[in-house]
Amino acid sequence: MMQQQQQPVNQQQPLMPRPPQVITSKDLAYLTDQLSWQLTATKKCHHFAQECIDSEIKAALDQAGKMHMRHYQMLLRHCQHNNTQVMQSIPQPSQHQQPMQ
Repeated sequence: MMQQQQQPVNQQQPLMPRPPQVITSKDLAYLTDQLSWQLTATKKCHHFAQECIDSEIKAALDQAGKMHMRHYQMLLRHCQHNNTQVMQSIPQPSQHQQPMQ
């Protein structure tokens, strides 16, 4: 009988001290999704807080909406640099292309 090695479930990758200077197209797609989800969550919390009669639930929804807005703004700040300009400053390996005949 083979024994399976178990790895700790609570392994987390170390946090980045700051965002990378350049993002890939896959990173951009992920960030776009995250921005969209955070904004949608903010709007939903605001909508349901307006509809709510119970003041405790309304306060909890307002607090959740503010949290999602903070997350949205944080992601947006990380995206506000000129990715194209930074990409052009990175040395690229030389590629020898032969002319097409």
